[in-house]
Amino acid sequence: MTSTPALPRLATPEPARHSAPTVKAQRLAHLIFERPDLDEAARFLTDFGLTISHRDADALYLRAADPTPYCYRVHRAEQARFLGFGLEVDSREDLERLARIPGVSAIEEISHPGGGRQVRLTDPSGFIVEVIHGQSPSDPLSHRQALALNFALQQPRINSTQRPPIAPPEVLRLGHVVLEVADYQATCGWYTQHLGFIPSDVQVLADGSPIVAFMRLNRGETPADHHTLAIAQGFVATYSHSAYELVDADAVGMGQRVLRERDWKHAWGIGRHILGSQIFDYWQDPWGDKHEHYCDGDLFTASAPTGVHYVSAEAMAQWGQRMPKSFTRPRLSLSNLRALLRNLRRSPDLTLRKLTALMRLFG
Repeated sequence: MTSTPALPRLATPEPARHSAPTVKAQRLAHLIFERPDLDEAARFLTDFGLTISHRDADALYLRAADPTPYCYRVHRAEQARFLGFGLEVDSREDLERLARIPGVSAIEEISHPGGGRQVRLTDPSGFIVEVIHGQSPSDPLSHRQALALNFALQQPRINSTQRPPIAPPEVLRLGHVVLEVADYQATCGWYTQHLGFIPSDVQVLADGSPIVAFMRLNRGETPADHHTLAIAQGFVATYSHSAYELVDADAVGMGQRVLRERDWKHAWGIGRHILGSQIFDYWQDPWGDKHEHYCDGDLFTASAPTGVHYVSAEAMAQWGQRMPKSFTRPRLSLSNLRALLRNLRRSPDLTLRKLTALMRLFG
């Protein structure tokens, strides 16, 4: 008789749900990038399915179909960089609570489309977090409805056909962002303590060391995405990818067709994830940064417990192409090698043993 293997357990204090967070963020509002070429950024992002909402000489704003002024902000700069992201909270009182944290900005007026007020924080890995409140909504953009599907025992579509338009898919909203960090424990703990994130699922090595935390917003009994933020153990703080919800799987497939025909670089997909369950497809922008189309993701209320799972290349997708090694391969540069050596010396979360295990799994 074969024994059932023991379920993995976390070997570290974080990530864990905080009993009394400073605030509970309610929405991922936007991402912030720097790019040397705003025209090239606009070309990729509109082919990807976003819509330009505002532009001036030094900044580009793009939006999805949901009623927000923008979800993607690009500043002109000499080097391509990811700076951080914005989160929305329920009240000015939330901003006031955050403003009392040492090192956080005072409450300030927002000069970007939609206005409102914000405080600016910097997480332990150096990413900017703009926490906003009072942003004025925009009118939603129209988009096609999900296609009616005929199943073996249920056929709602009679005397009609499936003919979605051959065009960039309409992005409904910004869904999540994934970061790689060297200081994994401190960064996970900061987001759970100050912004109320809840770990939905954690992937661990054989010894219980956490490698990836998929974290959702705490919206009480209102269902939230399986993850709005994911944090992965890496050797340097960097952007991994961001994800954008589409109306259905046909939109994901149409996105692949359009982006292939327009000669953009494919990264991975189409497939279905295990943790989060999304049907996904990943593409690289002109600077190699990954952007994900997805649909049909899991939703959880605040009461759902945290799952702990062993990490492996096979644990990334239920079906579809196996995750290519290029998807997680770090970018080799002199500055990254220096950062690796520096973080190996100073970070309590990054060790040669862990680095070797990661390379064995995904290298």
